Parts: sequence; C-alpha cells; structure tokens
Amino acid sequence: MTILVTGASGFIGGEFARFALQQGLSVRINGRRAEAVAGLRVLGAEYVEGDLGDAAFVRELCQGVDAVVHCAGAVGVWGPYAHFHHGNVTVTEHVVDACLAQGVRRLLHLSSPSVYFDGRSHVGIREDQLPQRFSDHYGRTKYLAEQRVFAAQAAGLEVLAFRPRFVTGAGDTSIFPRLIDMQRRGRLAIIGEGRNQVDFTSVENLNQALFLGLQAEEQALGRVYNISDGQPQPLWDVVDYVMRRLDLPPVTRRVPYALAYAAASLGETVCRWLPGQPEPPLLRLGVAVMARSFSLDISQARLRLGYQPRDALRDSLDAFCAAWRARGDA
Repeated sequence: MTILVTGASGFIGGEFARFALQQGLSVRINGRRAEAVAGLRVLGAEYVEGDLGDAAFVRELCQGVDAVVHCAGAVGVWGPYAHFHHGNVTVTEHVVDACLAQGVRRLLHLSSPSVYFDGRSHVGIREDQLPQRFSDHYGRTKYLAEQRVFAAQAAGLEVLAFRPRFVTGAGDTSIFPRLIDMQRRGRLAIIGEGRNQVDFTSVENLNQALFLGLQAEEQALGRVYNISDGQPQPLWDVVDYVMRRLDLPPVTRRVPYALAYAAASLGETVCRWLPGQPEPPLLRLGVAVMARSFSLDISQARLRLGYQPRDALRDSLDAFCAAWRARGDA
C-alpha cells in the first residue's frame, strides 16, 4: 500500500509516517518544514514539497497513492477566523477534491476533540455530543472540515475521522513544552480545585488507531472516532510527574477559577485592541481546559476498529522526558 501523510513535519503526522514505514508501507510525505522530515527521508519516505493551499499541487501530490492520512491543519486558539478556515477547511477541501480526482480509495482525517469544548466538564463524551456553539475558531473549523470529508462519501471515497485527546510522546512540541516553559518562568498555576481528570493519548496508541483505520472494513467507514488511552488521569499529578522527571519544582501556585477566567477575559479584550492583536498570555479557553475534567468515550473505536490502547501514559511521558533531555532542553 502507498500512502500520503500530510503534516509530516508536525508531531502527529511525522510519528505516523515513521510508524507506517516500519510497517512496510510505501510512504509519501508533505510538510511545511523540510528540515523536520529529514529523518523520515533517510528511512525511505518520499518527500514532496509544496503548499496544500494550492489545489493543483495537491492533485499532483495525491497521484498514485492508495490512501491519504491528512494530519495537516491550522492549530491554536488565537487568531482570525480566516486563518483557521483556510488551514482546516480550504486545505481539507483541496485534499478531498484531489482524492476524488486521482482515484484515491481512502481518506483518514485527523480532527480534534476541541469540537466538544464549551468551557464545562465532560466525562465520557460521545462522538455525537456536540455543543450548541463552538468555543473557538479552531474547534468550529475542525468540525466543518469533518463535514467536507464525510460529504465525499457520496462520490465513492472511503472516509474516517479521528479525534485524539492530548497526544503525548517523544516528539510532543506543544502540550508539555508549553507547560515546562510556563513553570520555568513562574507562570504555571493550578486553576481551581486541581482535582480535574483528563484523557491523554500516547502517540503510539494513536498510530495504532490510524493504522487500523487504513485496514478498516466497510462497517467502520464513514464515522468519526474518539481516541485516547482510555484511562482518565488527574491532570496536575501528570504535570508534576513530568516536572519531577526533568528536575523542575512541582506546581504549587493556585489561582481561583473565577479570578483566572476574569484575567483571561480582560487580557483577550486588551489584545484585540492592540496593533496586530498579539496572543494574550492567558486565554479563557486555556483556563477551562486546565481546570475542567474532560474524557472521551472510545467505545466506538474499540467496537468498530478493534482499537485497544496498549501504550501506557507513563511510558509516553518517560519517552517525552528522555527526548527532551537528549535535545538538551532540560
């Protein structure tokens, strides 16, 4: 099987491309940063440089592949709607159209549980439990992208979408690096009571889920799947475990939820009036994410894909810490 992985210069796309090569697949990759995929090229991946915003380029990129694993997208929680719409919706439309034009059989789309966020705690949330309104541009556009993907079924494209929660592992560039940076600067604090439990997803478990998606039979197609390790963890216990492994002090500062939320709201208002609308140091969505319990019901992935989380959270945290130290970041 020949597959294309978009977003291969990012953490998730790069790790899945590596995993797919190890499974003996022929892998073509695309990513914004050529230097970040050098290791994949050494392993045998075919790197094709180009802009996914160019529909003609994407059609050429998809020529001769059996399946596309679409991991590219605009991430973040701050910025204009147009940025997120282009990166998540328009680019996905280009990928869908290219798959149909080139006769690609299957498209796996990486979405996000951000579509569920509404500032409240959710335990065991199912794929169909969407909020009445989306909390940010990212969540809204990821959901719109899903709809573009599923609409292609009518034209014969086999599609699946995945919503993995808090993906961790040796290549993590967003979750723990940000928390470590905040702790080093004395800005990390437990928000609220600090007893919230959340889901994480080892990147190895996500690799397994995506690989199962490539092999899935007809009854599993046309669906979106929650993906996690299946065992919610106390968030601040996990954060402190990483801090200890990296010889950093535990998080002891505490801020009441109402105070943090008010400060974030004020900061967002001020930044919207500043030239260039810089991202504020604290966001309301970030406050909610760090203070609320949030876990996914992964029963559909278990039932229809045969997904069984194997890699334990502590193993993925240890791998992250080892890689962090090896890079000299500790």
